[in-house]
Amino acid sequence: MAFLASLRFEINILETKEKNPLFSAIDETDYGRRTQLAKSSHSRVNCRSNVLAITQPGRVSAVSVSSCLYKFPIRSSQACLACKTKTYESGADDHSFEAVPLSLLTAEREEAKAVLSLFLRKQGLSNAVALRIAKKSELFINHLTSKLRSFYKSWFLVGRELTTIEIRNALIPYLESLHEEKGDLLVDVVVSYPNPPGREKANPVALTASSCIDKKERAVARICQKNSDGLLPANVRYLMDLGMELEKIKSIVSRFPAFAFYTLDRKIKPLVEFLLELGVDKSDIPSILHKRPQLCGISLSENLKPMMIFLESYGVDKSRWAKVICRFPALLTYSRQKVKASVDFLSELGVSEKNIGKILTRCPQITSYSVEGKLRPTAEYFMTLGIDPASLIYRCPQTFGLSIDGNLRPVNEFFLERGYSVQEIATMVSRYGALYTFSLTGNMIPKWNYFLTMDYPRSELVKFPHYFGYSLVERIKPRHFRMKECNVRLILNQMLSSSDSDFEKVMEKKMWKLSGTLGSTKV
Repeated sequence: MAFLASLRFEINILETKEKNPLFSAIDETDYGRRTQLAKSSHSRVNCRSNVLAITQPGRVSAVSVSSCLYKFPIRSSQACLACKTKTYESGADDHSFEAVPLSLLTAEREEAKAVLSLFLRKQGLSNAVALRIAKKSELFINHLTSKLRSFYKSWFLVGRELTTIEIRNALIPYLESLHEEKGDLLVDVVVSYPNPPGREKANPVALTASSCIDKKERAVARICQKNSDGLLPANVRYLMDLGMELEKIKSIVSRFPAFAFYTLDRKIKPLVEFLLELGVDKSDIPSILHKRPQLCGISLSENLKPMMIFLESYGVDKSRWAKVICRFPALLTYSRQKVKASVDFLSELGVSEKNIGKILTRCPQITSYSVEGKLRPTAEYFMTLGIDPASLIYRCPQTFGLSIDGNLRPVNEFFLERGYSVQEIATMVSRYGALYTFSLTGNMIPKWNYFLTMDYPRSELVKFPHYFGYSLVERIKPRHFRMKECNVRLILNQMLSSSDSDFEKVMEKKMWKLSGTLGSTKV
């Protein structure tokens, strides 16, 4: 009689079971009866057997502990599980068990929470309320994790780690269908899962919002409370000495209540001193803390400094950290995976490693743009216009943070309506990527109307689209008036790009030539 696959690997399975009380593997015969493995696991392992799955006849299933991870407590942080299995057939002898770290399972739960929070925000809930609901809905998060593993079952069996996009692709459609089915009761379903929501229950959104408001009020009250000597808390006085007004501190605490509980000596002061060592000007500290108060809660030795080293490996100029942090302090609070996703996309576009470092240094906020939701669609849109996205993102990376429908397309339509071709628009954008960053009503339309009075051909704007980047009142009109006054004509580039002194030199030279020409004509 042939040995069953489970018996051939009985020792491996039993060792796994001993290390993980929640693990259970069941092997079945063609008649669906439990075999010696189940008996031996009951007799040899002094723990309760929790059957997680029963396989098809002739198969052995080593079931992930994640299937039952949240129903029973885990006593060891080093818990691993067997997750790779193959069908045993005569002649097939490659059976192995791979260990999956518990940290990966935790990561999947966190990803599921993030997706749920994102979906709730899209339904109109505030960021704070959505985060609170996702945090408190542990059983529903378990349910989403189960859905995730069911959706990517084959990938999970071979140990493939899921990306954020893959997780969203699996869970967002499910949440959308659930929303269509439950409508306004969606939040009740999430909070009360797996029990059906009761209509008579208090609105969890209202309760959550109320608790968030109470927390903010307590935090604001904490920083405003004076001691017996009539002094504000030490951390508040320290921030005010840096130049931060009390009202600005209140606004930080309203957005991020945890900031009120950060201690001066262990949280705030070490960060400030570190920023000053990097060369950040003391006057810029209040702005940095206002933009990203979470920086105070990050460990310098374990998180912030290693993150800086990680970014330097991608080419961020270490001598310019002060400017990078002032521009976008949130960069240091992002995960390495998020930064790597942005870098990988830039590399995919064809941006060189050297230029990637320059982009991250000049425009660190590029890492805040979603690759699939913002960067890729924008790059594809530019390619339809014949614009090289790699070249454009290097010269003007902030363009990729603009809305296609709200910024890019209206500017293109503006020029098309005025007789410019798509190719001419592509040329202008390639020469001056910041063209899309200007307001139509407040910038481009007034400057276009004035351009029509300057007697230049339309092609002059194709050659020098930077015209739209100069002040109409302070640069364009005064210099154009000076040219008319002297009866001198310069191309747009000469008229606008030179400094005041160089402009006058060019004007004098043109006038001298003009007077010489007129004098020779009279002779």
